[in-house]
Amino acid sequence: MPKYHDEIDAVFRALADPTRRAIVERLAQSPAVVSDLAAPFTMALPSFLQHLSVLEGAGVVTSEKLGRVRTVSLRPGALDVLHLWLGEQRTPAEHRADRLGIHLALTTPKEN
Repeated sequence: MPKYHDEIDAVFRALADPTRRAIVERLAQSPAVVSDLAAPFTMALPSFLQHLSVLEGAGVVTSEKLGRVRTVSLRPGALDVLHLWLGEQRTPAEHRADRLGIHLALTTPKEN
């Protein structure tokens, strides 16, 4: 198991919810004030803040309070752990597919 197993689990759990994925997609464009970020969603602000809390707990977003305004940002490199893990999973699958392709090329009779 990779050393970053717990981090991967936390990020996958955080991104499992469509609301949180939509928040991440929005924050990929630029940081946003919580009230602006919550505006498109039809839920009470406390419920929305719970979603932000899950994302922040997983290390996907960070927030900063300046006066009465809280701004949320996508943490740089937050999703790199997923990219790394997916890359590690892709390599064995690609090797198996390559071996299958070679096997089929060697065993399939050629047409005249």
